[in-house]
Amino acid sequence: MDDSAVDLSDVPEVRDWSGALVGRFYRPIKEPVTLRLDADVVRWFGAQRPGYQTRINRLLRAVMGDIRRHRGREADARPPRRIPAADVGRTKRPIEK
Repeated sequence: MDDSAVDLSDVPEVRDWSGALVGRFYRPIKEPVTLRLDADVVRWFGAQRPGYQTRINRLLRAVMGDIRRHRGREADARPPRRIPAADVGRTKRPIEK
């Protein structure tokens, strides 16, 4: 049967894919990277079970999704925020007087 012969009139068109599950049918292309992580973080993920890189990727994807939901998709186009080296690892900035 040719594609043009298929009647799709009773199938609603999906316009909002924001609730779609990534990885269920779509597999994004993986890009090998070198990432420096704290040794205890790598040990913790690695000790859980095989597939720790996949779990780290899923965690980062979830954080990315949260940021997109809170800031909107335009956050993807913004340049990354620069964090002063002195502030890396701090949970809160000191109150300036």
